[in-house]
Amino acid sequence: MNAMTVLFSTDVGLMSLAVIVVTLGMGAFYLRYFLKHMREDSARAAAEAAQARR
Repeated sequence: MNAMTVLFSTDVGLMSLAVIVVTLGMGAFYLRYFLKHMREDSARAAAEAAQARR
Protein backbone atom coordinates (compact mmCIF):
# COMPACT_ATOMS: atom_id res chain seq x y z
CA MET A 1 0.00 0.00 0.00
CA ASN A 2 2.96 2.30 0.50
CA ALA A 3 3.52 2.39 -3.28
CA MET A 4 -0.02 3.66 -3.86
CA THR A 5 0.47 6.38 -1.25
CA VAL A 6 3.68 7.51 -2.92
CA LEU A 7 2.07 7.35 -6.39
CA PHE A 8 -0.87 9.59 -5.48
CA SER A 9 0.63 11.94 -2.89
CA THR A 10 4.17 12.92 -3.92
CA ASP A 11 5.41 15.07 -6.77
CA VAL A 12 7.42 12.21 -8.25
CA GLY A 13 4.47 9.85 -8.00
CA LEU A 14 2.06 12.29 -9.64
CA MET A 15 4.52 12.96 -12.46
CA SER A 16 4.91 9.20 -12.97
CA LEU A 17 1.13 8.83 -13.05
CA ALA A 18 0.87 11.63 -15.61
CA VAL A 19 3.49 9.95 -17.82
CA ILE A 20 1.66 6.62 -17.59
CA VAL A 21 -1.66 8.23 -18.55
CA VAL A 22 -0.14 10.16 -21.47
CA THR A 23 1.66 7.06 -22.74
CA LEU A 24 -1.52 4.96 -22.64
CA GLY A 25 -3.41 7.76 -24.37
CA MET A 26 -0.81 7.95 -27.13
CA GLY A 27 -0.93 4.18 -27.54
CA ALA A 28 -4.71 4.24 -27.92
CA PHE A 29 -4.53 7.12 -30.41
CA TYR A 30 -1.88 5.43 -32.57
CA LEU A 31 -3.71 2.10 -32.48
CA ARG A 32 -6.89 3.77 -33.72
CA TYR A 33 -4.98 5.81 -36.31
CA PHE A 34 -3.09 2.83 -37.74
CA LEU A 35 -6.16 0.59 -37.88
CA LYS A 36 -8.15 3.31 -39.65
CA HIS A 37 -5.48 3.78 -42.29
CA MET A 38 -5.01 0.04 -42.77
CA ARG A 39 -8.75 -0.31 -43.44
CA GLU A 40 -8.66 2.60 -45.89
CA ASP A 41 -5.66 1.15 -47.74
CA SER A 42 -7.30 -2.26 -47.89
CA ALA A 43 -10.51 -0.79 -49.30
CA ARG A 44 -8.54 1.24 -51.84
CA ALA A 45 -6.57 -1.83 -52.95
CA ALA A 46 -9.78 -3.85 -53.32
CA ALA A 47 -11.38 -1.08 -55.37
CA GLU A 48 -8.32 -0.85 -57.62
CA ALA A 49 -8.30 -4.65 -58.08
CA ALA A 50 -12.00 -4.61 -58.99
CA GLN A 51 -11.37 -1.76 -61.42
CA ALA A 52 -8.48 -3.65 -63.03
CA ARG A 53 -10.65 -6.74 -63.58
CA ARG A 54 -13.17 -4.78 -65.66
